[in-house]
Amino acid sequence: MSEMVEITVNGAQMQASKGSLLIDKLLDENIHIPHFCYHQALGKDGNCRMCMVEIEGQKRPQIACDTPIKDGMVIRTKGENIEKVRRDILELELINHPIDCPTCDQAGECKLQDYYMESGFYESRINVDAKNQHRKRVDIGSNVMLDEERCVLCTRCVRFCKDITKTGELGVIDRSDHSTIGIFPGRPLANPYAMNVVDLCPVGALTSKDFRFKQRVWFLQTFNAICNGCSKGCNIYVDHRKEKYEDDKIYRFRPRVNKAVNGWFICDEGRLSYKQENQNRFETPLLNKEQTNLSNTITNLFKELSTSKNTLFVLSPNLSYEEMTNINNLASKINAKVSGYSPNTIDEEFKDDYLKTADRTANRASFKELSINEEKEFFETSLSEASLVVIIDSNYFENKKELLADKKVVSLFSHHCLTISYSNIAIPISSFYEKSGTYINCDGVKQKVISEMDKNNPMETVTSIIEHLKEMISKGKL
Repeated sequence: MSEMVEITVNGAQMQASKGSLLIDKLLDENIHIPHFCYHQALGKDGNCRMCMVEIEGQKRPQIACDTPIKDGMVIRTKGENIEKVRRDILELELINHPIDCPTCDQAGECKLQDYYMESGFYESRINVDAKNQHRKRVDIGSNVMLDEERCVLCTRCVRFCKDITKTGELGVIDRSDHSTIGIFPGRPLANPYAMNVVDLCPVGALTSKDFRFKQRVWFLQTFNAICNGCSKGCNIYVDHRKEKYEDDKIYRFRPRVNKAVNGWFICDEGRLSYKQENQNRFETPLLNKEQTNLSNTITNLFKELSTSKNTLFVLSPNLSYEEMTNINNLASKINAKVSGYSPNTIDEEFKDDYLKTADRTANRASFKELSINEEKEFFETSLSEASLVVIIDSNYFENKKELLADKKVVSLFSHHCLTISYSNIAIPISSFYEKSGTYINCDGVKQKVISEMDKNNPMETVTSIIEHLKEMISKGKL
């Protein structure tokens, strides 16, 4: 265990681990410290010099990203002297930076912009016509666009490809103020985590081709969620906006820091999976393939459950813990069986040794915790005996219509699929990102998410439908 020592920051005493980096302590304590090149996942580089602090006993300011903590240190991150040093460094960063904030897609979430505004350095001494010119709008692969003129050479992207993905596609080319970030000839960005360099870039040098000019970030609302692309359960931000005369639309997923799950990053496939949420929504209930209203479909579902002697619920491993619990409780009340059989969600080709797992679902671990049977033999026996099959978000029956022959079928889905066309009753439900719930990942980490999109959401959740059913049972109507 690291030895704890006493330090003083801006007059406040606190404890810190001896030998740890000063900048980590400042960031952990939410003490504002400007920085470009340092990142907690990538370590120190020391090239931007923006994280300068004053340390008593030192002749000159020191960079916090390369200063180990010692007992008794007295540090100042504020004050006229240190702020002037930062303004001078910022002026150096801006010498060749283009003045294109109004057209830059990073505007609103650019650290250079933020530091400039807080510094009070509003008058440039640079002759705009004398700036070095570099290439703009360079496609470097994997949905990433490079604007060389905006780059402050923090090298975060270079270190990400070198140390995290170990693919090494990016490097620093040329010297001095002609230096630029670039790809090696014939080797574009091509790793499955490449779009993380967009989040790492503190300025507008690296932007997402997928998101560029789709929305200004200050118009977007954000809530926390987890990715349902695999059982890792990576933490993400969901950026969405309610369009005029339209429902909420998701514009992007971004990684959210969780050191116990995904660290600072997510895979590109998970990042781009937001598109599936916006497309092909199932919105109108169907009864015998005819459009109807929700009340009518639920009433008919009540009737089917009341007359069926053998009912089987088939669940998706993407359902929340609470949804699975409610279905289990309902099934026990009406002597129905519950199966979580879903072998088609295992994809060994997707798996890697970093964040991606072969299980392409978010909550299979809850099956085990709730003792929901996943065995093939149990599923096949239960299915053969069932007269009513209630399919809840499970895509197992896609292209398997013959398995449902001579059975009444009820399906609950958020998006259109072939299984709906096989169903006697089809009820639209909230999607994964429109509902709150608890999910357990492949490492046993239990995560509770609260969706902001479930407010004023016209779609029923699985839980609310189950509650309707339970209420009918309690009133003796089933």
